[in-house]
Amino acid sequence: MARSAGNTRLKAARQHAGYASQQAFADALTRAAATLGLGHIEVSVRQVRRWESANPPWPRADHQRLIVHVLQMPIEQLGFTPPWGTQAEGTLPTSSSQPAQHGSGAALPLPKATAAVQPDTIGADYAAITVAHRRLYWSVQPAQMHPAVVEHTRLGTQLLAETTGVARRVLATALAESLLLAGRIEFFDLRQPEEADQTFVRALQAAGEADDSLLGAAILAHAAFVPGWAGRRDEAAERMRAARTYVRRAPASVEFLAWLDAVEAECETRCGRTREALRLIAHGEEVIAEGNEHASPDWFNWFSPIRLAAFKGSTELKAGHIPQARETLTKVLEGLPAADIKQRSVILGDLAAVEAAAGNPEAACARAEEALDLLTRTWYATGMDRILSVRRDLEPWADRECVRRLDDRLYGWQTTLSALKR
Repeated sequence: MARSAGNTRLKAARQHAGYASQQAFADALTRAAATLGLGHIEVSVRQVRRWESANPPWPRADHQRLIVHVLQMPIEQLGFTPPWGTQAEGTLPTSSSQPAQHGSGAALPLPKATAAVQPDTIGADYAAITVAHRRLYWSVQPAQMHPAVVEHTRLGTQLLAETTGVARRVLATALAESLLLAGRIEFFDLRQPEEADQTFVRALQAAGEADDSLLGAAILAHAAFVPGWAGRRDEAAERMRAARTYVRRAPASVEFLAWLDAVEAECETRCGRTREALRLIAHGEEVIAEGNEHASPDWFNWFSPIRLAAFKGSTELKAGHIPQARETLTKVLEGLPAADIKQRSVILGDLAAVEAAAGNPEAACARAEEALDLLTRTWYATGMDRILSVRRDLEPWADRECVRRLDDRLYGWQTTLSALKR
């Protein structure tokens, strides 16, 4: 008989919050007791182990307060069943009293298998749509793409209750990838970090169902962007430690390992630690130079050596290394495929920032307008953020004709409406 995976919801939420071990979680709960005025309560690893078991006991009231405070999630969404009974486990809320949920981050629990109602091909059939979404992401407008991906994740969540065995594992893997894609769109394309954070929790739950450590590492690293971009370094570092712990459990390509360095470097840069960020990027370059023993999974399609160079150029810019940043980013722009519109808009925005920092407003505006040309084809909030940042840098030259022309582009009817809608 297959061994139960235990309370994967609590485990996923714990790891998403940055507590890679049960001991770390127990320590955090113990510390929180004083913060909440509960006196001295010591939560043991044994207690956490019981909560993460296949049949977790309902936590007592003070423990519930600690868990909710530390994980910032309702207790009902963490795999516990109250002794007085609730809606049947594995079903999704359908009552009209439930608030409408429009994002993929809506906290719907992953259902347990009840019966193999679906055919053995269901996992592969569902995964085929996930693969199509993976390709469509690069060219379809995010406002159109996101609803389709979210509906796909809802379907996958429902199908889990009707699938067992190998098909369920294949389905859970594809669902985890779909949730990761939804979170990526929410964070990078739509700039909805709170929604993305919740979506990444559900993605980690699905990866736990599939027992896919590499996919779990990818989700945790993406989750690190959320606090990292907000300047919450300690929280980002906790999530990166969890991601690196996961990646040690599965064969990983050098590109995947270098991407972890790049993610951590981006977080360090956002937190003002550019020297550490450049050290991490240099390490990533060394890792890639070692060559591959393992292939990257098909879903790992957002990173390459040229993308690592893009991270490097952005960090050099923020570190004030202007000539180096210009050289690095120019090579990146030349090496990026023409179809990589989203990333090209970001690189053009960084090159515009380089020229602004060098005191070349005309060149900065020209690069910014190139980026706007791409954003009119495929919207990318991260790319627009770069342009708006450049415009702030250009304020000393606000009376120049080139800057006024850029303002006309930035604040035209269509661009302004698009930005407000998104």
